[in-house]
Amino acid sequence: MKFTKMHGIGNDYVYVNCFEETVEDPAAVARFVSDRHFGIGSDGLILIKPSEAADCEMDMYNLDGSQGAMCGNGIRCVAKYAYDYGIVHKTQISVATRSGIKYLDLTVKDGKVSQVKVNMGAPILTASQIPVVSEKEEVINEPLEVNGETYYITAVSMGNPHAIVYMTDVDHLDIEKIGPSFENHVAFPDRVNTEFVEVLDEHTVKMRVWERGSGETLACGTGACAVAVASILNERVDGDKPVTVKLLGGDLEIYWNRQENLVYMTGPATTVFDGEIDLSFLK
Repeated sequence: MKFTKMHGIGNDYVYVNCFEETVEDPAAVARFVSDRHFGIGSDGLILIKPSEAADCEMDMYNLDGSQGAMCGNGIRCVAKYAYDYGIVHKTQISVATRSGIKYLDLTVKDGKVSQVKVNMGAPILTASQIPVVSEKEEVINEPLEVNGETYYITAVSMGNPHAIVYMTDVDHLDIEKIGPSFENHVAFPDRVNTEFVEVLDEHTVKMRVWERGSGETLACGTGACAVAVASILNERVDGDKPVTVKLLGGDLEIYWNRQENLVYMTGPATTVFDGEIDLSFLK
């Protein structure tokens, strides 16, 4: 299988051009290639496929083999791959995902895509659609007991379910301990990605993320969007300006246009290397 290793501010995936390749068991392939000792090493597998409705389609698999609906950092890399490798020849493209078609603007430097702006669509705040179990129609700064402690969460979906928790010091958080307890909490029937957030100023927040199926990652694009939306809803940042979200792997700029009710994410996409891997033993 030919592949390309790419990352969006450290959120790395193995990308396969399914215009040319066929991946028969993507869940098994995702588990194998994601292993950082015996495989390639990544947060998962993303397949770039033909689409009748868009310029291309992305299928995203977490490192445990589970399928994700959307990946903000991943879709920027899909756009870069599509342009750099000649699948598309324009700087405004569309990508079909399990959470709908997304539209992207590409910034090209020296013939290669350096940065991508993604229209991530409207945030979902209705509890039953996220989904999160609650008596409230929307879960904004509502208490949730986890491991005997009460946390106040804001629930947002950007194609994936997110629970946002604010605290004063994310650097010293034992995320390996608390992350799985949020992910598998009974309040989240489809599991959940959890963002632990520290507000730095009215335009800047810092976050760490525990992703369902992957654990802590260096970055999460849908998570950064959810954090910006939650921070505006909780009046922790200026809702009229873009929010800089600082992640372990770098920064993303998120702007929620509330008049249009659309969230825009801007950030880099990077190619690491191309390669080939033998998958014959999986058959």
